Amino acid sequence: MTMQKKATIVSSSVAVTLVVIKLIVGLISGSVAVLASAIDSGLDLAVSLFNLFAVSNAEKPADERFNYGRGKIEAIAAVLEGSIITLSGFYIFYEAIQKLLHEEPVTHLDISIGVMVISLVVTGALVVFLNHVAKVTQSMVIKSDALHYKTDLLSNGAILVSLVVIYFTDFFMIDAILGILIAIYIVYSAFELIQEGVLVLMDVSLDEETVQKIKEVIESEPGVNDYHWLKTRKAGNDYFVDVHLVFTPDMSLLEAHRIGDNVEARIKQIDPKADWLINIHLDPYDDSVINEEEHIPESTKSESR
Repeated sequence: MTMQKKATIVSSSVAVTLVVIKLIVGLISGSVAVLASAIDSGLDLAVSLFNLFAVSNAEKPADERFNYGRGKIEAIAAVLEGSIITLSGFYIFYEAIQKLLHEEPVTHLDISIGVMVISLVVTGALVVFLNHVAKVTQSMVIKSDALHYKTDLLSNGAILVSLVVIYFTDFFMIDAILGILIAIYIVYSAFELIQEGVLVLMDVSLDEETVQKIKEVIESEPGVNDYHWLKTRKAGNDYFVDVHLVFTPDMSLLEAHRIGDNVEARIKQIDPKADWLINIHLDPYDDSVINEEEHIPESTKSESR
């Protein structure tokens, strides 16, 4: 079993435990913050189960139907997870407003505080674990899960603060006020998650630092006169690179191929944890200008005439 699968199973188990405890205590105490946290943990469970499905499918090798693999399912999972987080944030905001309007008190503070302390400790440990797995595997799904539970960690801390304030001051409105702040933060944090997933689905290039390192590798390789049409993208842990390398017309194909292999090997060393799929085209001369018109959309051609 891979680290990604283990991570999603662990996060699912934690979510089940927390949702049951928080739901019971939230209903007994009447705390909107605890109930909101219970609902969020329920969504965590649904998301973690979907992440398990996404990881299992993303790891499948390329085949005749999916020639480039299924890595983009991780981006789909990130977009869906971000959307779910956003909806949960809106719901928490609604419940908090209702709490402000009706001025409902919070009861059973002792057990509520105890539950949130347990939740804080368990969620904190889970975040550390998921961050470790995300760093090792470079999995977008695990990274999304880690970000999600980090949001939970901060919101649980805020809820615990509100319960402690109520316990010592009877200022019940702090529960609703922090509920609103938590909702706003959840929606804000989800935006980055959705944006990253959408960009991957749209084949955004690798980050600028990685692209610059790729260029440095090519430019420093002896025998390469020039290069053009460098394109990059990623899907899950798969990094795709396409580039045309320019050599001299009298260089043998064997030598050009050897240099191309060396460039490919050096690019892979930029991030050994990633699965690189590099496609290098060998040119005896710079054909980027000669063939440039072939790469211009028809609409653009007609405008230029």
